[in-house]
Amino acid sequence: MLASRVCARRFASRSFATVVETGGLKVAAIDSNQPTVSITFLAKAGPRYQPKPGVAHALKNFAYKSTEDRSALGTVRESELYGGVLSSTLSREHLALTAEFLRGDEEFFVDVLASVIASSKYTRHEFEELVLPTIESEVNALHADPATHALELAHALAFRSGLGASLFAAPHTPITAEDVAEFAKTAFSPANLAVLGTGISQSTLSSLVAAALERRTAEAVTPPTTTTSGYFGGESRLETHGTPQTIFIGFGAPGTPAPELAALAAYLDPNPAVKWSRGSSPMLQSPETSVQAVYLPYSDAALVGLLIQGPSVEGVRAASKAAVAALKGTAGVKAEELKAAVSKAKFRMASTADARAGVVEVLGSKVLSGSSETSLETSLSALDKVTASGFAKAATALVKSKSTFVALGDTQALPYADELGL
Repeated sequence: MLASRVCARRFASRSFATVVETGGLKVAAIDSNQPTVSITFLAKAGPRYQPKPGVAHALKNFAYKSTEDRSALGTVRESELYGGVLSSTLSREHLALTAEFLRGDEEFFVDVLASVIASSKYTRHEFEELVLPTIESEVNALHADPATHALELAHALAFRSGLGASLFAAPHTPITAEDVAEFAKTAFSPANLAVLGTGISQSTLSSLVAAALERRTAEAVTPPTTTTSGYFGGESRLETHGTPQTIFIGFGAPGTPAPELAALAAYLDPNPAVKWSRGSSPMLQSPETSVQAVYLPYSDAALVGLLIQGPSVEGVRAASKAAVAALKGTAGVKAEELKAAVSKAKFRMASTADARAGVVEVLGSKVLSGSSETSLETSLSALDKVTASGFAKAATALVKSKSTFVALGDTQALPYADELGL
């Protein structure tokens, strides 16, 4: 109880202050007196909002190319002179453009990000010579990573359209630079953007963002829309060679993710608290087989499950049977087990928010939606309210739905979902 109060007080002091600018742009910042600053322009521009398959992936890779103010080379060289780092990341719902740099250089990097948002040129030669090769490289990396590949297939089965859209464009995507430019107009409209900062005061960030965007004209457009997510489930099998045998077993839950689901994912995690030890979970009988709990919450749905990988079909099959038994046994969790699961879920959320990328992950969607509650304390306190009856009800409802099952590797030998009791 004492630790809970200390944790709450600690993060209460790190709440974001959020304002809505005149143009509808949401700005939030927190300053913990660290020596470096991070600023992120966050847009609802993930694949669930894209009008054509792959265009969100292309927009992510068009970041920091030629703008009305700088060439791509100029952006890189000027940023290097300041010692800053520029990056772009894509999730199923959001595109994040981030600059990390030393204190005192805020004006320059806010101007760089604003320039990318408001005046990127989206030229055909950059699309063909820089963007498409990067897309191809990232697609090849996807096919070489069975864990990521399995989760991509799982999303398609679980949600079909919307959240089921792939993070990656097809290897030979038919989209054009004009398609990307058209999507950018809606994705980067002020009503569809939020700006998050760490190591900078909210008032300073607000004034810098307002000044940077005031110098650039933004076309008034309607933000992209999407349909409400539904859950479907299903089974997919893909023959691959030279990679670990991989199985994903999961379930989806439509609607705003409940804290019980985060606790459930923590409860399912078989890995012990002591690093390098194997633990006693039946899912970890083979020292070569790994089992990872997966919890992916979104604005209107969540995916919960277990990712199992190993070099042998036998080891993966045994771990998968134990995983199904664990999933079906979640409704009968003991009080001490639930307490441990809640504590683990809180630690994961808090440790994620300690990292700068985690600030965007944990709090970014709240800021973007205009929520007045943008502190980590709110999310942590929600986990404190998880009860045994609420946990059992959520777990039972989840497992009673149709499963999402993906198998990659030797599909002739890997089990089918019904062979495991799903």
